[in-house]
Amino acid sequence: MSNMKVKTILVSQPEPKVENSPYFELQQKHKVKIDFRPFIHVEGVSAKDVRQQKIDLNNFTAIILTSKNSVDHFFRVAEEMRYKVPETLKYFCQSEAIAFYLQKYVVYRKRKIYVGQKDFADMAPLIKKYKDEKFLLPASDQLNADAPQTLNNLKVNWTQGTFYKTVMSDLSDLADVYYDILAFFSPTGIKSLFMNFPDFQQNNTRIAVFGSTTQKEALEHGLRIDILAPTPETPSMTMALEKYIAEVNKAK
Repeated sequence: MSNMKVKTILVSQPEPKVENSPYFELQQKHKVKIDFRPFIHVEGVSAKDVRQQKIDLNNFTAIILTSKNSVDHFFRVAEEMRYKVPETLKYFCQSEAIAFYLQKYVVYRKRKIYVGQKDFADMAPLIKKYKDEKFLLPASDQLNADAPQTLNNLKVNWTQGTFYKTVMSDLSDLADVYYDILAFFSPTGIKSLFMNFPDFQQNNTRIAVFGSTTQKEALEHGLRIDILAPTPETPSMTMALEKYIAEVNKAK
């Protein structure tokens, strides 16, 4: 492990839109420079491609929405297909935030909207209650296994459609830029690093990862992991970074 002081951090996500992001606090408190750069981005799948998946939007009576992306891309595809979204359509949203986001597209009080707690499995009782509906799950090409599992266990009539894809971003402009810490949040982020820089050498760069699948991908690529979240002590990435920086940046 490298005990060199940390001055620069690259977070492989878009810059937070909120004023009081914990990253900005971290930056001020420890006088470190934090840059934000998404290593992956989302691209919509065309209506033609959705049709090729044998999906006809007229066949569904309920939509399961697992993210803001799924909301955006469902309505984008509907528009491209000139499908008029009926007022009777039921929306099953994985969280409050997604249900709230839906207001961008539909008039709330006129719609049938059902909201889960947080995880996909939390929606099971809601879906079970309406098990005769025909459900569409508009998702990305990288769908977590818990969604199909939950729906299959409920024995409901459901169809998965790929409405958008997770794509690796072009990072070639970072070729000669060095950071003390790189922070990753998904296995695809790690893949993107090596797709952009096949000869990447870790040397003194500290790698921070969030989540067990990201950790696994990093180890498979031979990376040394210096900072890991979430843990009971550091449930967020910023807390894990803060703890690490406080230790290595102490006056030696």
